[in-house]
Amino acid sequence: MTQGLGPAADERTGRLGGLVLAAGAGSRRGQPKALAADERGDWLPRATAVLRAAGCDPVVVVLGAAPEAAALLGDGSRVVVAADWAEGQGASLRAGLEALGATDAEVALVTLVDLPDLTGAVAARVAGCADGPAALARATFGGRPGHPVLLGRDHWPGVLALAAGDAGARPYLAAHPPRPVECGDLASGQDVDGPPTS
Repeated sequence: MTQGLGPAADERTGRLGGLVLAAGAGSRRGQPKALAADERGDWLPRATAVLRAAGCDPVVVVLGAAPEAAALLGDGSRVVVAADWAEGQGASLRAGLEALGATDAEVALVTLVDLPDLTGAVAARVAGCADGPAALARATFGGRPGHPVLLGRDHWPGVLALAAGDAGARPYLAAHPPRPVECGDLASGQDVDGPPTS
């Protein structure tokens, strides 16, 4: 299932692509995080807006447990449903990078749907390291590694080869340390993993 890029996206070079991983069932939260919302609105369109604010185009969203979340997006994002999403974040990352591989994006800015306090300023700061297909950088928050992660196209084959289970890109990044980009002055970078509070 894919939603095509809008005309505005087709006119752009797409050298910086965005990727939102939102395929999980959110079992600890009690609902897929792709459908989650808080007082500021739905998380999924907020995540794509963060990437677009940093200049990402195209933006790919990977869904799985809740493909119906595609209805929350009206911004021209390309939606990919990972059939093997239950295997973990690695499957989502593979699906997303493969989708971006069919575009002219040279660099992928990767984030997760469950980071609702991320802002366009965080994504833009990390995207500032997007200097070509060899780029490799990662947001840190008080020195703690987080998202977004910037992956130049040169790194995609290695990431794809090692992405399995819930590890995502961690094995590759452990062997190829990314440039840290401190963003703790802009956001906490904390994921929201527990049940909603009322």
